[in-house]
Amino acid sequence: MIPKLSSEDFVNQFLSSKKNNQVNSEVFQTANQVIQDIRSNGDKALYKYVEKFDGIVPENLIVSEEEKQQAWEQIEPKTIESLKLAAKNIRDFHKKQLQSSRFMNVDENIVSGQLFRPIEKVGIYVPGGTACYPSSVLMNAIPAVLAGVEEVIMVTPARNGETIAPILSVAAEIAGVSTIYKIGGIQAIASLAYGTETIPSVDKIVGPGNAYVAAAKSLVFGDVGIDMIAGPSEVAIVADESADPSFVAADLIAQAEHDVNARAFLFSTSEKLIRETNEQLKIQCSDLPRKQIAEEALINKSATVLVENTDQAFDLVNKLAPEHLEIQLDNPMNYLGKVRNAGSVFLGHYTPEALGDYFAGPNHVLPTSGTARFSSGLSVDDFIKKSTFLYYSERALNEASEHVINLATEEQLAGHARAVIKRTVKDIE
Repeated sequence: MIPKLSSEDFVNQFLSSKKNNQVNSEVFQTANQVIQDIRSNGDKALYKYVEKFDGIVPENLIVSEEEKQQAWEQIEPKTIESLKLAAKNIRDFHKKQLQSSRFMNVDENIVSGQLFRPIEKVGIYVPGGTACYPSSVLMNAIPAVLAGVEEVIMVTPARNGETIAPILSVAAEIAGVSTIYKIGGIQAIASLAYGTETIPSVDKIVGPGNAYVAAAKSLVFGDVGIDMIAGPSEVAIVADESADPSFVAADLIAQAEHDVNARAFLFSTSEKLIRETNEQLKIQCSDLPRKQIAEEALINKSATVLVENTDQAFDLVNKLAPEHLEIQLDNPMNYLGKVRNAGSVFLGHYTPEALGDYFAGPNHVLPTSGTARFSSGLSVDDFIKKSTFLYYSERALNEASEHVINLATEEQLAGHARAVIKRTVKDIE
């Protein structure tokens, strides 16, 4: 089912061309029009686009306390327990990322260091149309709350023009979200970025969305911070004859069912494993609810690659820089050092990527489309600002003054030099 490529063909098809994650110009044009209208006209424009894109305007855009309580009553207790356990794991993992302000260089004349301060207001975008993702609520909100963000605002579209998916409301309360608004799409991003009479502006926007949401986040970046512009989801699996082909196939399918543009790759030293994995793909896709989506992604956007050895496999993986990397080899810890570029790594035969999506603790908001070469998954750090501080005594400045003046003079910035000279040369006019 998945095309089998040589390593050379894989490089030519998936590594040599530009990543296919650009948003087309029509989407950008639409996003820009909506953003500028809401920026200029506030609620009047917001309500216009909610009605245009969602078909109906909720009587109240904010999710009320009564609605939140009703949501708890609509969710099965076992699901609530799962959400709470997942939240605990995510919280425990991210707590270890917390840092305190610190002095980095201290003596009696010179003091320097860093201040760590949380972002004040953060907006979380959560899809809520044909599918809803409570895991995204937990993954985005919990690190923000741990970082000390004062106000975490969530936006998600109403399913029927009136209420949001109950499980999203429950997940938001478990995660510590302050307020929820029933809006989605471009209009939600624009409202969070610039504020309206109803929706407060924020300092940073995080969370996944469709092409229009991605375009809107790109356009407001600079006026507010954003997490990333996410492309199609992807997984790379490095496996050998020790791997179970039914496990490998299941993990490839789990990725492929996201979207027709999702990408799933298998790198293996075993031709037998590749063959048996393909057989398993046909069997396991046969009764998959999202069969058509998964099969299209597997056939058109994915590949299996027979490699000479694991070194070649990891060389290709590091060039790909996948969002998710599974190492289905015996003694997988021995290979962790070979990983240079990957969003998140899943080690061993019993650590499927789905475990990380929902429950284990590490964040599932990860760099895609090769951006793991230079960026990282969402963490507490994304909600923290770091300011440096510096103190010099008069004596310390006098000792450093000659060097500062020399460097400022070389850059022909006389004002910089004079700012030091005024403090250190007493007889200058």
